Amino acid sequence: MAMSTKEPEAPNEDWLTTYADAITLLMAFFVMLLNFSKINIPMFEEVAAGIKDEIGTGEPQVTPTQMMKIDVQDVVYSMQADEVVNVDTDDQGIVIELASSAFYKPGSADIRPEALPVLQKMGQTLESPRYKTYVVEVEGHTDDDLIHTARYPSNWELSASRATGVVRLFIEQGMDTARLKASGFAETRPKVPNRDASGAPVRENQAINRRVLIRVYPMSLDKRKERLERIEIEQLISEEKESPDAQTEGGTTDQRTQ
Repeated sequence: MAMSTKEPEAPNEDWLTTYADAITLLMAFFVMLLNFSKINIPMFEEVAAGIKDEIGTGEPQVTPTQMMKIDVQDVVYSMQADEVVNVDTDDQGIVIELASSAFYKPGSADIRPEALPVLQKMGQTLESPRYKTYVVEVEGHTDDDLIHTARYPSNWELSASRATGVVRLFIEQGMDTARLKASGFAETRPKVPNRDASGAPVRENQAINRRVLIRVYPMSLDKRKERLERIEIEQLISEEKESPDAQTEGGTTDQRTQ
């Protein structure tokens, strides 16, 4: 009796489809890098997360910018400050907008006592280890009503003082000064027109323009590397000071001195 022969099964090549999709995404990713002179960091992270989805498990990827936005929004909602604080993203990172009327008295850069806990909680969040390589840049903005006092000769001094006040608060909480920047823009960058067509002030718009922005975005690669090396050195020094050998040597030295 002749035995029947079966043709060998063709190899399963379904994986080629996924592989081709991943290669296409990678190519588009690098083309984007070559063609943009200024990279939109949140978009960059979303594309990277999309590639991970395609070649990984397919589970949604939360980008660092999205995570930071969620963390700060949690602070805002937990402190019931969502009516005076807005958290959004731009092409660098996140932007936290503070309404001046809720954080400062009119014509002053002194932070209201009731607003301090909100800023302190934000500072604690931005000081967490996952954001240690992020820049925190604070901007002060005013409306176009002129101010002329001994303390604030113009809106430039007022806007700069409001920004530096927030920076000082973060420094007092232990934030590294290398991460911080402060800028005052006076009335030069309004969100909406301060005045109508006849030149009359629009009070609602002026209130919107009086604001402080906290921009948080990743350091450049060089700055990031420099900061990580600095943190590593500081940790080594701290560990050496706390080691039993160092304490023993210190105690021996003290005894000899005495």
